[in-house]
Amino acid sequence: MFDKFLSWFSVDMGIDLGTCNTLVCVRGEGIVLDEPSVVAVKRNTNRVLNNGNAVGFSAKEMLGKTPGSITAIRPLKDGVISDFEITEAMLSYFIRKVSGRGRVIGPRVVIAVPSGITEVEKRAVLDSAERAGARRVYLVEEPMAAGIGAGLPIVEPTASMVVDIGGGTTEVAIMSLGDIATCESVRKAGDDLDEAIINYMKKNYSLTIGEQTAERIKIEVGSAAPMKKETTIDVRGRDNITGLPRKTTVTSEEIRESLSEPIQDILDVVTRTLERAEPELAADLVDNGICIAGGGALLRGIDVVISNATGLDVRIAEDPLTCVARGTSIYLDNLELWKSVLESDMGD
Repeated sequence: MFDKFLSWFSVDMGIDLGTCNTLVCVRGEGIVLDEPSVVAVKRNTNRVLNNGNAVGFSAKEMLGKTPGSITAIRPLKDGVISDFEITEAMLSYFIRKVSGRGRVIGPRVVIAVPSGITEVEKRAVLDSAERAGARRVYLVEEPMAAGIGAGLPIVEPTASMVVDIGGGTTEVAIMSLGDIATCESVRKAGDDLDEAIINYMKKNYSLTIGEQTAERIKIEVGSAAPMKKETTIDVRGRDNITGLPRKTTVTSEEIRESLSEPIQDILDVVTRTLERAEPELAADLVDNGICIAGGGALLRGIDVVISNATGLDVRIAEDPLTCVARGTSIYLDNLELWKSVLESDMGD
């Protein structure tokens, strides 16, 4: 009761702590923050620039362009914390930004984490959020949050299947009766698609390009299945032979070829999860199909290739990028109901 009373004086929030982007959702307000998971620090120290404010958009602009004295860091790798101190500074900045500086009472926070992370990695998230100013911290598995955010009937006695393709991990889960029946997490996702484009350009064009350029190519011409109208894109980078800047033109067919390997890895994990499903749940999925969420759902034709690989109906969630964050917010609204299935810093 006391905790509920305190929540009237704090801004309780749900956080989708992603490898690429962090989204924060506040009860009754929806998504209030969507910024890159990037922090700019002074080299050889963990001191965040601009008095702790070089986080998110201002830090992402520096990626790949920093002078020797500054480093732009992405503190999460493959969906888990790779730099504890920097993650804490980033969470602290986001919580402060959403709560407002004048708040005395810290917020209750629900954080979505990959389903495949270890107990040690979970502890790291809980500790980081607590030290960043959260009053209570609850963890929810990403596919669960994605299913709730996508409006799937996960509390009913019927199977719902989610494929959540994020930046660092792809989460595949079959859920029923408010819990996960079968799930698999693979550390292949949006970042690997970018890396595949970087490697393709290096191998076939002797051109080195940066992460941001690779991401732009993926967004503008990337696809998993043949497009009705194939297109081309100008790519700028550094020539590996002369060392000088150079521009070249690449077709969408070539980019699709470069993405085929990481996409196949994602298809493999989807089919593996289906093979492990209970017969009754598998039967439900014939009618219910599969829902795709996460940034990877925006890749052209990803629904087509998953449908071809599984023989099931596949739909893309409404606003797939914000599914997980919206799911954490719905968890917040029903905290009393869901508390028992959430991992908490208090062990309840």
